[in-house]
Amino acid sequence: MTNTVTDVAADLASIVRTTAPRLQSISETDSNSTRGSGTWSRKQILGHLIDSALNNLHRFVRAQQVDELKFPGYDQPFWVDQGGYQDRPWAALVGLWTGLNEHLSAVILRIHADRLQTPCIIGDSKPLALEFIVRDYVRHLRHHLEQILEPEGSKGKTHPPFGSVKQA
Repeated sequence: MTNTVTDVAADLASIVRTTAPRLQSISETDSNSTRGSGTWSRKQILGHLIDSALNNLHRFVRAQQVDELKFPGYDQPFWVDQGGYQDRPWAALVGLWTGLNEHLSAVILRIHADRLQTPCIIGDSKPLALEFIVRDYVRHLRHHLEQILEPEGSKGKTHPPFGSVKQA
């Protein structure tokens, strides 16, 4: 992999800095809309990203304390439902998402290089290195932000790319 986790942390910080104002510009009404039957609303997708930030914060820190991290998986629909994101004000969700990801960027910067290969088992998955999980977090974030920010039918035409570091 060509870029360091320091680059990944900077990329995450850049994504947050450039995306938060775009998220704030989405109206409460638009945040409630879905892309179709059986899909999550923008609020629920952002809630899923909040859940992801919370789970990954624990992974990033705990994996540095042990020789092998065993962490439970999580039932995404259950977490989104239990979080009650659909009933929360959009501005509050954007603020929470922003703060959590600014914090995650700082936590990533503090990961010791000798801990990046710590094996992490999440749910029933095969062991993955902490470094992979850190990089995959940002990939996952980009994917869902695109779902929130792109109007239906305009894939890839309405906004510049997120951040500056190439995905690994």
